[in-house]
Amino acid sequence: MSDLCDLPATVLAGLIKKGELSARQLVSACLERIEQWNPVVNAVVTVTAEQALEQARLADEQQARGQATGRLHGLPVVHKDLFETRGVRTTYGSTVFRDFVPTSDAAIVERQRLAGAIMVGKSNTPEFGAGSQTFNRLFGATRNPYDLSRTCGGSSGGAAVALACGMAALADGTDTGGSLRNPASFCNVVGFRPSAGRVALWPDPMGWFTLNVAGPMGRTVEDVALLMSVIAGPDRRSPISLPEPGERFLEPLERDFRGTRLAWSPTLGGLPVERPVLDVLENSLAVFHQAGCVVEQADPDLSDADEVFCTLRAWRFAWMYSDLIDRYPGEIKETIVWNVEQGKRLSGQDVARAEALRTRIYHRMLQFFQRFDFLLAPVVQVLPFDVQQPYVQEINGIRMGSYLDWMKSCYWISATGLPAISVPAGFSSEGLPVGLQIVGPPLGDFAVLQLAYFFQQATEYWRRRPSLAAN
Repeated sequence: MSDLCDLPATVLAGLIKKGELSARQLVSACLERIEQWNPVVNAVVTVTAEQALEQARLADEQQARGQATGRLHGLPVVHKDLFETRGVRTTYGSTVFRDFVPTSDAAIVERQRLAGAIMVGKSNTPEFGAGSQTFNRLFGATRNPYDLSRTCGGSSGGAAVALACGMAALADGTDTGGSLRNPASFCNVVGFRPSAGRVALWPDPMGWFTLNVAGPMGRTVEDVALLMSVIAGPDRRSPISLPEPGERFLEPLERDFRGTRLAWSPTLGGLPVERPVLDVLENSLAVFHQAGCVVEQADPDLSDADEVFCTLRAWRFAWMYSDLIDRYPGEIKETIVWNVEQGKRLSGQDVARAEALRTRIYHRMLQFFQRFDFLLAPVVQVLPFDVQQPYVQEINGIRMGSYLDWMKSCYWISATGLPAISVPAGFSSEGLPVGLQIVGPPLGDFAVLQLAYFFQQATEYWRRRPSLAAN
């Protein structure tokens, strides 16, 4: 029964629908995985076993009456500990909120619940989701199941590890500077950053802010598309919500890519990238050549992306966390305090300049996508590193100036506003996962999933699950 935990969510949903698998069987199997492996990897920080089993029992009764509740009926999920969950502790990875129990669900949680998903727990995140290394003072670090001495990335690190270990069928997360894509790359799962407004972010005190998005994670691209069909779609509580319904993501992912123009940008115009990462990705390009794609090495003009991202992120941090830092001195981690101080020093002109530069980047990307249909690039510039190391301080002999600098291959893409996915692309000689980043044109979310699906089907790297017993 435990082997069920490694099957794609789409397969599991089909088994439940046909009556060949009960929700209680599946939830019990995932809870057993959590009990077995969570003490080793620390992916799920609040386990909701009793509640999940009761919901599974009710789901099976509904199934017997022909009243299955939706597309995710009976599927176990974990929600990132940044998303509010009604009646279940939500800490944001911070000691300040160690006992906070919300009275309502975040929009992304609400939609999954209404579609029949069953929460088995909350996944670990760095404090307030700040940083691509999942650790905090409240719960500690989450470890990479492919090598327990390494980080799983972040900030949706607990979600990625839970999926890799079969603790849940689906997971959700957020992405400002790479938090859905980075841990997916490090843990051999799929993480999709959709277009801003595609998935409603509510509650959010800065509802017009477009740098931060919510999105899905899964073991396969089909799983991500399934979850997108539920969580995407208009929501009047989010002022930037897009009107297209989520059903779009139920359409077939198969597509003929002959003649498709792909830009391969190994360094996005000059970023330092570790050689083992490039070795894996360069080997993967043959898949596209064999499919009849036209692959050309070309860099988009992402000049100013650094200023745009760092300015807008600091501006948001100053608004979000200044009061908390004042009220709880010494409780908030130093990198957040630093980022808040950066934000406090900004002027209105600084923020306006960042918005203007971002607009220019968008129009340069429009021109780029007149030449190409998709952009291929590294997700992360490094392999998974020591879990005891807070962040990467040097790449290829180049010093990183802050805790953010090693994440540029992700956050430069965030600054463009374009949809992007991390899909498993192979393993280093040390057996460490590497993801390929596929970036699509404006609002090209479904097309990105189609190309990622093609690549997944041609390579099947997702099937290589971690062997924790060997760690």
